[in-house]
Amino acid sequence: MLSRKLGRKIAHRKSLLRNLAASLVLYEKVDTTKAKAKELRPEVEKLISLAKKQNLGSYRKLLSYFYDKNAAKKVYHELSARYENRSSGFIRLYHIKNRLGDNSEMIRLELIDRKVFIAEKKTAASKTKDEIKDTNQKIDKKTLRAQKNLEKLTTTQEKAGIVTSVRTKAARKTGV
Repeated sequence: MLSRKLGRKIAHRKSLLRNLAASLVLYEKVDTTKAKAKELRPEVEKLISLAKKQNLGSYRKLLSYFYDKNAAKKVYHELSARYENRSSGFIRLYHIKNRLGDNSEMIRLELIDRKVFIAEKKTAASKTKDEIKDTNQKIDKKTLRAQKNLEKLTTTQEKAGIVTSVRTKAARKTGV
């Protein structure tokens, strides 16, 4: 089978596709050029089909393919369960506007049935009496300031059992 060279040597091309595949799996959508999208789609579909076998060999192959083990875990545990009734066609392609810099065709790759996170807004009327009492309690200014500084330094997010921590520049300097 002939594949596109994408203007790169073989090692760089493989690395590019592995990183794009990990981004597509973790974020469930990615915007890229048309040539890269056409190369990436069959790669990720094969990986999801491999994960549906649910054996140790397939999990090890996923771990060896992805640079990020969180991506391998997500494919093996979450995506294989999500697509157990579907034999193929896990990825949808959308044509989006051309890139401004070089006018290359751009495509959005998106997993079918992807999860969309919507933040709920609470209104003042929906708050319970306990929540109103908690906000009215006075907190020591020093502890409040320390809590805010700690939240600024490190933030963690947990989605589907995958923990992602983000350290700011100030956190790296202070060693937190």
